[in-house]
Amino acid sequence: MAGRISQADVEEVKSRTNIGDIIGERVALRSAGVGSLKGLCPFHDEKSPSFHVRPQVGFYHCFGCGASGDVYTFLREMDHVTFTEAVERLAARVGITLHYEEGGGPAPETSGRSRLYAANAAAAEYFRAQLGTAEAETGRRFLGARGFDAGAAAHFGVGYAPRGWNGLLDAMLAQGFTRDELTAAGLVSSGQRGVYDRFRGRVIWPIRDVTGQTIGFGARKLYDDDPGPKYLNTPETAIYKKAQVLYGLDLAKRDISRGDPKRVVVVEGYTDVMAAHLAGVTTAVATCGTAFGTDHITVLRRVMGDESAAGEVVFTFDPDAAGQKAALRAFGEARRFQARTYVAVAPDGLDPCDLRLERGDAAVRALMDTKVPMFEFVIDRKLEGFDLSSVEGRVAGLRAAAPILGEIADPAVRSGYEHVLARRLGSDLTDVHRAVSSAARREKQREENGPARPAPAVADAPAEPVQRVTLATLPRTGDVMRERDALMAFLQYGHQMDTALLTRALSRPLVHPGLEAVRAGILSVPDRSRPGWAMTAIEAVREPYRVLAGEMLAAEFPARDEQSALAAANDLALALVERQLRAEKAELLSAVQRVPADSDEGRALRVQLRDLDIETRRLRGE
Repeated sequence: MAGRISQADVEEVKSRTNIGDIIGERVALRSAGVGSLKGLCPFHDEKSPSFHVRPQVGFYHCFGCGASGDVYTFLREMDHVTFTEAVERLAARVGITLHYEEGGGPAPETSGRSRLYAANAAAAEYFRAQLGTAEAETGRRFLGARGFDAGAAAHFGVGYAPRGWNGLLDAMLAQGFTRDELTAAGLVSSGQRGVYDRFRGRVIWPIRDVTGQTIGFGARKLYDDDPGPKYLNTPETAIYKKAQVLYGLDLAKRDISRGDPKRVVVVEGYTDVMAAHLAGVTTAVATCGTAFGTDHITVLRRVMGDESAAGEVVFTFDPDAAGQKAALRAFGEARRFQARTYVAVAPDGLDPCDLRLERGDAAVRALMDTKVPMFEFVIDRKLEGFDLSSVEGRVAGLRAAAPILGEIADPAVRSGYEHVLARRLGSDLTDVHRAVSSAARREKQREENGPARPAPAVADAPAEPVQRVTLATLPRTGDVMRERDALMAFLQYGHQMDTALLTRALSRPLVHPGLEAVRAGILSVPDRSRPGWAMTAIEAVREPYRVLAGEMLAAEFPARDEQSALAAANDLALALVERQLRAEKAELLSAVQRVPADSDEGRALRVQLRDLDIETRRLRGE
């Protein structure tokens, strides 16, 4: 059995890994001051970014939910992998060969999420290779008829599943995977014939997470004698949750995060994503066999970083009844976006793939010019079916559409759409405003009251709330603020500071108990030059002050640049030392008053006073 990874390798991998790059694959990060990045927290839903990353110290912290840690913690929490798996994944990324203690090598993995990732990666390679075989001619014709050549197929990793029952199974078993692993990955199924390939005689699209790891597959049938559904996806597995996955996001995320404005285009299928990207709409994504929902919004908001209303999300739907239903369903979720939401419907109801085939790439790009605001689109859909030439029809239409406008939080936007609705109905603006205001009041009451909650049992005593000490709850006194700023500087720049000065600055207790706990945590780490020392210091801070320490490491330090920040850190250390010297001098002066001046004790005290004055002048550079 393999031993544990050597600690030296663990530290080396961490030191050569930029935590900003790892987190940046999941979260859109932007500058938040010297050495700091911030974005929307991936561990809880939020509208404004409170998630901070400090690449230089290899640390992240969320000021909203308190999540914090290093790059290993992030991977373990996000991907639910073990510590060993996290180290091995990053080691492979930075090209480090790991050494295992007790003479072992990498432990042979027979279960766990890493094996599922490995199985999906191997299956993707198998399917890609099969697309070039003679049997796959039907699949190649299918792709060619939709405008996708070999280069397009390679770019998206498209493959082919042979028609036999065990082609993939045999290939995977030969690579050392077990039937249980392949079943857990959703690659094979079990029945009266035993274990057999889930995907047979189909074109295959690998479905990847936002980091580019293959987590599942989508498959389209090609043969008339295939009794299965037209599209077949990987079932839910430990790594594939269809409600949280958007096809094409791994390819689109860079252009989404760099766009001005940031724009996401939500299409309806795999071929639509391919067509849109090849036509130049490189921010297109699609759901995987499920309706667009709240989890998709959460994923997109992290990539967009849409703390403002500057972003755009454009949905493309067919104009038929099913498309309208999809639009209304998406509207119910899209209201949770801070980004502006639109609907784009192509001429003649063509989807992006058919539009590209019939009218070319330019027509797909021009589709974005036809977008209309989601509210306006939904209003029009709500009014369909009402006879707006009659009083009764206009009243019924107003009653149907008013609640939609009542859900608009921005009064100016709501007022604008009241004018739109009044024009659509041919009704008086006052009547529309009255109906919308009434609907808005009902919506507000519903949000304030929330769902009814069952009363707690009489025997259940309320839990004692945990008092969290944070930067926001610290007293705003001068001494506390100076100590806070100094400890923030020490945690963030201590590895660049003079060791003797930093140790001297931390030599006496601090005023606030939370800051004193942080000071003790810093002092517990003798070597503050090694990578990750600040994380060790935070782990040493006693509760309930550990969250405070994490915030201090992640918080924005006010400085123009790195050099200014380090200079400020040294000044804060000197200020603490001078405060200590003043306190020591005051104690000595008090002691001098209590003993005879010509006594040995008196003379010793005066020598100490002289030494303090010398040290003070030396600190001031005098």
